[in-house]
Amino acid sequence: MKPSIPKGTRDFSPIEMVKRNYIFDTIRDVFKKFGFLPIETPSMENSATLMGKYGEEGDKLIFKILNSGDFLKDSDQELLSNKDSKKVTSSISEKALRYDLTVPFARYVVMHQNEIIFPFKRYQIQPVWRADRPQKGRYREFYQCDADVIGSNSLLNEVELIMLIDEVFERLGLKITVKVNNRKILSGIAEIIGEADKIIDITVAIDKLDKIGVDKVKEELLSKGLSEKAINQIEPLLMFQGSDQQKLDLLKNMLAVSVIGLKGIEEVEAIFEYATTLAMTHTKLEVDITLARGLNYYTGAIFEVIVNDERSTFSSSICGGGRYDDLTGIFGLPNMSGVGISFGADRIYDVLEEANLFPEDAASTTKLLIVDYANDIPLALSILKQVRDANIAAELYPDETKKFPKQMDYAEARKIPFVVILSKSNTNEVEVKDIRTGKKEMISLIDLVNFIK
Repeated sequence: MKPSIPKGTRDFSPIEMVKRNYIFDTIRDVFKKFGFLPIETPSMENSATLMGKYGEEGDKLIFKILNSGDFLKDSDQELLSNKDSKKVTSSISEKALRYDLTVPFARYVVMHQNEIIFPFKRYQIQPVWRADRPQKGRYREFYQCDADVIGSNSLLNEVELIMLIDEVFERLGLKITVKVNNRKILSGIAEIIGEADKIIDITVAIDKLDKIGVDKVKEELLSKGLSEKAINQIEPLLMFQGSDQQKLDLLKNMLAVSVIGLKGIEEVEAIFEYATTLAMTHTKLEVDITLARGLNYYTGAIFEVIVNDERSTFSSSICGGGRYDDLTGIFGLPNMSGVGISFGADRIYDVLEEANLFPEDAASTTKLLIVDYANDIPLALSILKQVRDANIAAELYPDETKKFPKQMDYAEARKIPFVVILSKSNTNEVEVKDIRTGKKEMISLIDLVNFIK
């Protein structure tokens, strides 16, 4: 049997890991610059922590972990014989792999509330797991890079997150569009069409618009019990094309008697007003009436970031988030509003690869290779320590019996830009070859560090 890995998971080569770390380091550096503090939570959570927080469809995608030992011993035999998987699962599985980082963060805040200084700005870069159907840009195991502010109602937090998004993608060299909507607007729409109790069904269906189209969204809404009249009222919003102001004007007319809907419009307008004062170089803001984000816990502003760069054909979102007013309430700490975003590192990787935006040296970690033909190990080790002390990544080729072309092939394959060739013992200068140009120079040991830098 040939070894394999589960579908939707991947091995990463050293070159891929260097590129991934470039993304993680860039995002982490911006998080720290904006005052966010790091935490980590376990890969697994109690099932009760996760279930019921993502909607019915989200719950189906949670990977459950079987109880240790004989997990069927104490299970209900009648449920087993009836093949009631939902009820059986709760009796044989008490833990699950985390679906995202936001719900575990809410659990963390409640458990550590007496140690936290509010408003609390945290970042978290860890893997999550979803039992989804693998496809391009969608994996079962992937990393999220989250930043959240909790314990503050201010819309300045939303503006700060937009600034953070802009800086991350400016550093990565990628042009983007940040789509903005508000769940209060969607609640207002549900209220106006007489279907306030079906707000979750409406948002889940609308959230699929880009994937399945208007007709399929209407079919799903119909299957959820919405009347044709209500669906016909929603359809113009799904089809509307216009400027941001025209979209907001349309919503104001439609939601004129909805207090919650008008509040949502007011919040979107405030965010745009603040954001227009920012000199954002790589980011375009856009009102998107159809943006829903199907997660149940969002209550206010919602964001989604898409690529707006001619060098990429990537169409899926690469970052998203929003405000949640009472996510901690389900764990016993009510009225703790928060807002956060999550960068999809794996999707960002695919975009940067397609657009050829990784730095030229992103695939190279070692900057200098020492080849010792003089068999003067003390000298080679001395040079190695000298350049490493100067914070230059360096290696000593370990097998001096290999022929010179083989050692040069190694340097080229590893994309190591410089090779020091030791051909004489006890010398004050060495030959340095630039692998990229083929040029050779004699450099004094005193000047070697500055030459490489």
